[in-house]
Amino acid sequence: MAMCVEDRISSFPDHILFHILSFLPIKDAVRTSIISTKWRYLFASISTIKFDGSLMSGLTDRNVDSFKNFVDRLLKFPDQLSLDCFRLNDNVSWNDKDHDFDVSGWICAALCRGVKEIDLDLKNLGDTLPALLFTCHSLVTLKLDAVGSEIKVPSDVCLGNLKTLQLRNSVLFGDSIHRLISNCHVLEDLAFIECGFDNISEVNIQSPSLKRLVLEFDVTEGRYFNYVVVINAPILVYFQYHAAVAASYTLSTMKSLEKADISIYQFDSINSETSATHLIQGICNVRSLSLTTDAAIFLTSRLPIFHNLIEFKYLGVGFNGRETWLVEFLHCVPNLKTLTLNFPDDAGARWKALRMKVPSCLYFHLKEIEISYFDPRMIEMVSYFLDNAMVLEKLKISTAALTWSQKWGAQIKLLQLLKRSKKSLIVIL
Repeated sequence: MAMCVEDRISSFPDHILFHILSFLPIKDAVRTSIISTKWRYLFASISTIKFDGSLMSGLTDRNVDSFKNFVDRLLKFPDQLSLDCFRLNDNVSWNDKDHDFDVSGWICAALCRGVKEIDLDLKNLGDTLPALLFTCHSLVTLKLDAVGSEIKVPSDVCLGNLKTLQLRNSVLFGDSIHRLISNCHVLEDLAFIECGFDNISEVNIQSPSLKRLVLEFDVTEGRYFNYVVVINAPILVYFQYHAAVAASYTLSTMKSLEKADISIYQFDSINSETSATHLIQGICNVRSLSLTTDAAIFLTSRLPIFHNLIEFKYLGVGFNGRETWLVEFLHCVPNLKTLTLNFPDDAGARWKALRMKVPSCLYFHLKEIEISYFDPRMIEMVSYFLDNAMVLEKLKISTAALTWSQKWGAQIKLLQLLKRSKKSLIVIL
């Protein structure tokens, strides 16, 4: 006898079913329409709509046209619920001129349904964005990935409820950046990733509400970094800057800054050391700092005291005198507790013995040191820290990059150092 299975899911209220369907790929959500008459049109009211190019893989021209008409009806269906999220992610298919996809119309339809999040990843996106996108009061999150496209920001831009803005692979002209940001009155999370700036002398970011800022530019394009970077974000908590040295930096006091991730590289610039030093001066209140450089380009003699810094991660290529810079920098961080050093591709250089005053953080606060990509030529560095870090509790050393024979020799030397040290713990990975 066949067992009768009760369909409890269908008895749920419609708003719960809409929520469940929102987690499914659009193909699977549509397939639920065959379950029963109750389910026939439920998919049309889901709150999250995501499309990508895989939906059209293997379709004939006729089926592609049918799919296009389906999307038109889905987005423009009368009496639909408001949208939480609309995503259109692909780099080729949606710009297929043979089928004339109404991408701009789809975006407008989503905006008219009070969408909260829009995520678009398209080529030639700048020619597709409707002006309505920049005056939509329902938007909370806007992410645009527009490979090489110009983002045209209208003069009447106003995104009063936007909290997250991410632009990737885009080009902005003139004062578009300042005009856009100044009209996002509650902006909290801002990211410019692999973006270009034309006809501009200043990257001006001023936002009293901003908490997270990411500026990540292609470092091979150093010739385009002849502008001034101005940042006025008094309650910023996280700051990431990956780029070549700009002409200069003007940063307001960031009293709330918790973490900064700085990767900075110098090109042919007379003022690169001075400019880079201004950048670091502007984040002097940070508690956790990750710093990557291609040279010791910061003038330690002009750095302030980083009273709040308790975690420091330094990444570079080889030493080449940088050990002196590092110790000088440690004099600027009297309360440092954790230090991570990463020197891959050492190129034959070695840590030099230092005859200079020991930083106070080594005497009183530094409890944990991690050395990544350990090389036998770094044995003097380990010796320096074991001799001078008086409250050290843990020393983590990674020998993963060494051959088995190199590991054996390195471990013997490290154990010899440990025997003459009074430190409580050493970990060799």
